[in-house]
Amino acid sequence: MKMTNSSHMDRRTFLKGAGVSLALPFMDSLTSAAASARPPVRLAFMYMPHGVIMDQFWPDNQDAFLNSPPPIIKSLQPVMDQCLMMKGISGVPITPFKGAPHALELSTWLTARLPNASTRGRINIAISADQIMANYVGAQTSLPSLELATMPQTWKENQEGLHEAYYSHCSYRSPTQPVPAEIDPRNVLTRLFGKRGKAGKVTKSNPLDRQMLDRVLGGARDLRRTLAKVDQDKLDEYLDSVRSVERRIAAIESRQQEAALEKAGVRSSKRDASDSPPIEVKIPEGDKRSEYMQVMCDLTILAFQTDTTRVSTYIGSRPNGASYPELGFSNQHHSQTHYGNDQEKIRKVAAINELNVAQYAYMVKKMHALKEGEGTLLDNCIMMWGSGLEDGNKHRRDNLPFILAGKGGGALKTGRFLSNIKGNQGDLLTTLLSCVGVPLDRPIGISTKLINEIKA
Repeated sequence: MKMTNSSHMDRRTFLKGAGVSLALPFMDSLTSAAASARPPVRLAFMYMPHGVIMDQFWPDNQDAFLNSPPPIIKSLQPVMDQCLMMKGISGVPITPFKGAPHALELSTWLTARLPNASTRGRINIAISADQIMANYVGAQTSLPSLELATMPQTWKENQEGLHEAYYSHCSYRSPTQPVPAEIDPRNVLTRLFGKRGKAGKVTKSNPLDRQMLDRVLGGARDLRRTLAKVDQDKLDEYLDSVRSVERRIAAIESRQQEAALEKAGVRSSKRDASDSPPIEVKIPEGDKRSEYMQVMCDLTILAFQTDTTRVSTYIGSRPNGASYPELGFSNQHHSQTHYGNDQEKIRKVAAINELNVAQYAYMVKKMHALKEGEGTLLDNCIMMWGSGLEDGNKHRRDNLPFILAGKGGGALKTGRFLSNIKGNQGDLLTTLLSCVGVPLDRPIGISTKLINEIKA
């Protein structure tokens, strides 16, 4: 285990053994007085394309927000006092790219800036808000930032001649460098908990092999005896979470292996799963996208709990291509958003909206239940959910849907619905970075001001 000279452990404490390292959550018993003054503040972004069915998303007023929220956000009701909704945040005007709403809804989401019109065929946009924060706090953690996605970032389309990567990337390390997102939960586990070499690169490909995990977690028994009762409970809860995530990822992998063997004409009962080559973990047609999304949400929670990173982005689905068979229909999300007056399409889009918000709610509720310092993990985070379009029917961007959760270490005042905010998405991103203590030498994208109404 990593020790400080004071015989206490610092904020980033690890259980190590058999080539595996597990970072531990914030625990008072293991932290020096200086390090335990305040837990770090984290910032996460979770994206859904194509906007929302507005009359089923926006509350009528403050009382409805807290006590009778509309259907799409109803899953948040148990933690609505931890949330903040703002109506009136506009998106980036897309002239001269009027014919490229889907290429721009994701690429502008964290940049608040249009691509360079004179270099359409190659990436040239702006550094994104998550990477601005990563540049500021990333040196304090083993991963500067964590980028996750549900679907491969490989959509082939060139609206208005724009580079195809604009469809599937929201994180940009520089104006010309999109940051790839990880879609395989097993690879995310490797990044979070794998053994790292001198250059910080993971050198162990499967850190949560069951035998190795058993050895490492076995070493927690000695540690546990040194902890106060409240931290013993916290350690037990954390290790149970690690086990749970590992089991769920293994279950997804097992189903994928079974399907691949069957497709190849091999009865899987006649051979071990290890006889089949590793299969990319993804949610195929007919499986539950929500289960996959919840694993990714749990990985985000573990990354924040252990201070492995303080910045995360999760593209729940990219523009075009996503479907949700678990909802009882196989239509792609995008095809249903051009609904006109078709009530059946409206019903389906609302159901997709509701499912996506429910995954965000799953993460928020779980973080609110995890103790950290004198409060909860959620208290020390700002979790933003949103979309790059107001609605997918007319591709409007005047009133983008956003939900914030968490107090950001005391910077945000939650439990409110602000129905008449005047600002744009650049203003919002600039304000959020100021709330988590990131100094800026210039506003983000089209920002012209801070939205001080959301602050505590």
